[in-house]
Amino acid sequence: METTTALPWPARSAVRTGGGAAASWRWLRPLATLVGVYLALCAGVRLLLWWAFGRAGGVSIAELPAICGLGVVNDLAQAVYLFLPVSLLLGLAPWLPQRRSVFAAVAWMIVAGMLFIGAAEYFFFEEFDSRFNLVAVDYLIYPTEVIGNIDESYPVGPVLTAIALAAALIVFALRPYLFVEASAPAPQWRQRMVALLVHGALTAAMAVLWTANTLDVFGDRLANELAANGPARFFSALRTNHIDYPSFYRTGDAQVMFDRLVADLGRGGGSFVDLPHGDLTRRHNANPAGLGRLNVVVLVEESLGAEFVGAYGDRRGLTPEFDRLAQDGVLFTRAYATGTRTVRGLEALTASLPPIPSESIVKRPGNEDIATWGKVMNRLGYQSSFLYGGYGAFDNMNHYFGSNGFAILDRARMPKPRFANIWGVSDEDLLDNALDWFDARAADGRPFFAVIMSASNHKPFTFPEGVPGVPPQGGGRLAGVRYADHALGRFIRMAARKPWFRDTLFVIVADHGARVYGRADLPLNTYEIPLLFYAPAHLAPRRVDTPTSQIDVAPTVLGLLGLAYEAPFFGQNVLAWPEGEPRTLLFNHNHDVAALQGDRLCILGLRKTAHCQRYTRLPGAPGPETTRFAPIADDPALIDLAIAYYQTAYTQFTERRYR
Repeated sequence: METTTALPWPARSAVRTGGGAAASWRWLRPLATLVGVYLALCAGVRLLLWWAFGRAGGVSIAELPAICGLGVVNDLAQAVYLFLPVSLLLGLAPWLPQRRSVFAAVAWMIVAGMLFIGAAEYFFFEEFDSRFNLVAVDYLIYPTEVIGNIDESYPVGPVLTAIALAAALIVFALRPYLFVEASAPAPQWRQRMVALLVHGALTAAMAVLWTANTLDVFGDRLANELAANGPARFFSALRTNHIDYPSFYRTGDAQVMFDRLVADLGRGGGSFVDLPHGDLTRRHNANPAGLGRLNVVVLVEESLGAEFVGAYGDRRGLTPEFDRLAQDGVLFTRAYATGTRTVRGLEALTASLPPIPSESIVKRPGNEDIATWGKVMNRLGYQSSFLYGGYGAFDNMNHYFGSNGFAILDRARMPKPRFANIWGVSDEDLLDNALDWFDARAADGRPFFAVIMSASNHKPFTFPEGVPGVPPQGGGRLAGVRYADHALGRFIRMAARKPWFRDTLFVIVADHGARVYGRADLPLNTYEIPLLFYAPAHLAPRRVDTPTSQIDVAPTVLGLLGLAYEAPFFGQNVLAWPEGEPRTLLFNHNHDVAALQGDRLCILGLRKTAHCQRYTRLPGAPGPETTRFAPIADDPALIDLAIAYYQTAYTQFTERRYR
């Protein structure tokens, strides 16, 4: 009967089982078609990323065949995982491709999902010069801010409409290969189970034998990113977001590493108080020549890389306010961020702790009641505060600061800003609230210490109207830098009218650079940030050329004030650093961590890898043209030093010794 074709699958008696082996496997044709679409889209995205970003980053067309070839292998490996649900669907409901309208909807959702991921990869690469990484995982955890940022920063409606239409066209064009005729031979149950078992076994084997980094064979970070598979990178980052350091990174004997670290930290002065119990606390005596109990305000500028700042060599005139302040302050000419995320900068500035992989302690469990700059200042009689223009629940900031001695002022207590976007109130609103906050603290008669985290220099790059040279919308990163600088200058001018201004030390520093870009495994030029101490009544203008890290800021300020304190900080007082002694600087990028000493850089990676490079910083403004990297033979002493820092820092934090 004609109506029998409406059954989920024709009754066995009504179906001929002939047709040959090829016909009996026809039920897998929709799966093969969808995999083919996936591979084609991945190849298209790879070529688009190379054209849009790879060429500018120095990846030549001669490298493209190898990148694409390895990319296909990476895409096939990820397809094994991604299409296992499709295999299950077809194996358990083999009649589905006969229901054309139903399966067309299923195929449309799958293809639309592929296109959406491809578009997301493009925009992510545009912002971070990378496939999906830990940043993508972090953003997924906070959908309110991230979805709002995407909505305000990108043409979401047109992009989604284009994706929907393109997916419909692809499904329509491939309908002969996606649907199965009603007269097709019914696949045997045993045949379907064998196929599912083979796919399941292949998935299990891939999980054991293959990683998202298996084919990172280029000596070039950007080429490896282009050859990689975006979803594979994402799932790898998700799986290793909170990882056990000894299981993934190179380690050494715990006591030997501890002693190696103590020897390096001891070069910066101070006396260790309890080394036999594994305590890194150092006692720093009072210095009568110090500045005394000044108020301390640390203004952390969002994404303000040194590459944008005139005082560091930029010639575009983006930061006239900072440049003016730099003429009257102590400017650190070789300052570096420890990482590429705000939480990394806050971690380094407030806890003086190396950036242990792979997640910042601001977001890790067990970050309560640890050694922080705020707790040190509180013991010295200060009132410590954290001020943020956004909602401090983002990135766990309120919990971290609130659990470590800081009072908190965030957007929730700034109910009527003149301007705000998804990330928070404008820098002007934030800093106006800060002035009122400091007035109240000063009225208590005790010095205050505050960390202010700005948010305006961030996509969607929207700003209050009326700021010269800053369009309210559409100005991009350069408008963000100009606005942040405008708000900074306005804040200092308004603070100068306050009675507490004369006795306040302002520390102006970035949380990280605008973004990581370039071919190097760890492009250090993108880690260079501005750092300025400003207290015109107390500090004579000068330049400090000693390489300085964010983890050095707290010890340097405390040393400058001359206050006696005890803390297990990993940073050093740079202003008292012995002349000629090489500094040890520490960095994190995605899963990699690194130590720099002089011109030698050691990078520790997943799978217990370690390799060394020679880093040459040429004169000029920070940028790829002033940075050179060259592979060198492994330096066992530097590798051991890097291990000593990261292994010990991880142990100190996870075993709750960092007190």
